[in-house]
Amino acid sequence: MHLSVKDVRGIATYARIGLSDEEVEAMTVDLNNIIESLKPITEYDLEGVEPTFHPIAGLSNVMREDVVQSGLSREEALANAPSQQEGQFRVLPILGDGGGDR
Repeated sequence: MHLSVKDVRGIATYARIGLSDEEVEAMTVDLNNIIESLKPITEYDLEGVEPTFHPIAGLSNVMREDVVQSGLSREEALANAPSQQEGQFRVLPILGDGGGDR
């Protein structure tokens, strides 16, 4: 087994995903099956193969040129905001206790 239940719990906690004990067990099995399915890749002889940054050689940038355009005013941007404070979007803290009122 590549990942333990403890590993999967740690990953879920880090990603802030709430999983029940049954879901952790199922996710552990699923992730280990995925890892196992990739095992044949490690068996290729890659001696002398140059690493690439992108698998399609000669790829060019197809994005448009940057053009300055007028944007929304502050009032327009905040018009539908559920909560705002001092002309800015107000959001609930996602890390720790936030250190302030909610």
